[in-house]
Amino acid sequence: MIEFQTLRATRESYDAIAPTYVELFQDSLRDRPLERALLSAFAELVRADGDGAVADLGCGPGYVTAHLRGLGLNAFGVDASPVMIDLAREAHPELRFEVGSMAALDIDDGALGGVLSRWSVIHTPPRDVPAILAEMARVLAPGGHLLVSFPATDGPHDETEAYDHAVATAYRWSPDHLAALLRDHGLTETARTVIEPQPTDKRQFQEVQLLARKA
Repeated sequence: MIEFQTLRATRESYDAIAPTYVELFQDSLRDRPLERALLSAFAELVRADGDGAVADLGCGPGYVTAHLRGLGLNAFGVDASPVMIDLAREAHPELRFEVGSMAALDIDDGALGGVLSRWSVIHTPPRDVPAILAEMARVLAPGGHLLVSFPATDGPHDETEAYDHAVATAYRWSPDHLAALLRDHGLTETARTVIEPQPTDKRQFQEVQLLARKA
């Protein structure tokens, strides 16, 4: 069972820092060419396999949702933080944003052509992540695509590792371990990228992005 107390605490923390978050990160894709390229590939795959709607889960203030729309996707955003959703609606009134939880998505079975989970699972305790992945798989149509990103553990034998985060406790994952959990829910890995940290980065963690497809 998902620990809703943890979800509530994370939501309240993001509510409190939402305006500062926007100031710090609204232009973050500008300096991330590799991530932009992978988002473009994700968009192309979704369009080729039916062009279904795409949910940006943990969308925050909506700048990545807007980027997906700019790539030609019928994208909408979902976030647990009502303040983040208010900011997203204010910045992008032409797009759809909803308050919701990844643990219980208000989306029909098989309704989506794609799901983006950009750092949105990092605050979920590892024991609860399989239930989140099950929800993602449930809402994807057969042949739908999932792109999930997260920080990696230091070695393949460390399945998960907690670390201090400015908002709430967060977790790093072994890419192989998370890929195995995806397989358990009918999501087969099709590609992964591993981006090394820059020497000036505060945290010297590898950044992983897994692309998977629902059978």
